[in-house]
Amino acid sequence: MVALLRRPKERQVDMGHSQAEKAATRERVLQIASRKIRSEDIARLGIADLMNEAGLTHGGFYKHFDSRDDLITQAAAAALAEGTAKMERSAQENARDPQAGLIGAYLAKKHRDDPATGCALVTLGAVAGRDDRHLKEAYEKQVRTYLDLIAGLDKDSEDARAEAILTLSALVGAVLMARAVADEAFSDELLETVRARLT
Repeated sequence: MVALLRRPKERQVDMGHSQAEKAATRERVLQIASRKIRSEDIARLGIADLMNEAGLTHGGFYKHFDSRDDLITQAAAAALAEGTAKMERSAQENARDPQAGLIGAYLAKKHRDDPATGCALVTLGAVAGRDDRHLKEAYEKQVRTYLDLIAGLDKDSEDARAEAILTLSALVGAVLMARAVADEAFSDELLETVRARLT
C-alpha cells in the first residue's frame, strides 16, 4: 500500500524533471540560433545543422517550435534582448561618464569582429525591414529599450531623447559599415571617428 501511494509522487517528479529538461533544450537551441542569425544570413539557417549542433535530431525540432519561421522570430527576439544587459554593463563600467563607456564598448573592434555575440540591431535591421510584423515588433521594442537606456544616461539634457536617437543611429550605422568595408584601416577609422564625435 505504501509503495502504491508513492508512485504518483514519483511520476510527478519525473514529469517535472522532463519539463525542465525540455525547457533547457529549447533554450539551448534558441541560444545557438540567436548566435547564428547574428553571424550568418538568416536564409541559410538550416534546421538539420542547427539541431545537430545542439546535439539533437532533426525530428526533435517540432517538439519545441511550430515552424522554422517560429524559431527565427523567437531567436531574433532573444538575440535583440541580449544586448540590453551588455549595454547596461558597458555604461556601469565607466562611473564617471556612463555614456562614454557605452559608446566605447559598442564601437570597439571586438564588437565589430564578433557579430555572433554582438548587437542584433546591426545584423537584423535589413531582415526586420523585409519581415512580418512579429520581427518588426521585436526590433522596434529593442530600439525603444536602447533609446530609453541612452536617454537615461543624460538626464540633464532637455533633448535627451533626440540625442539618444542620433547616438543609437550613429552606433548601429558605424558598426554596420565597419563590418562591411574591405579595408581594415578604413574600418578602424569609421569606428574611431564616430566614437570621437559622440564622446
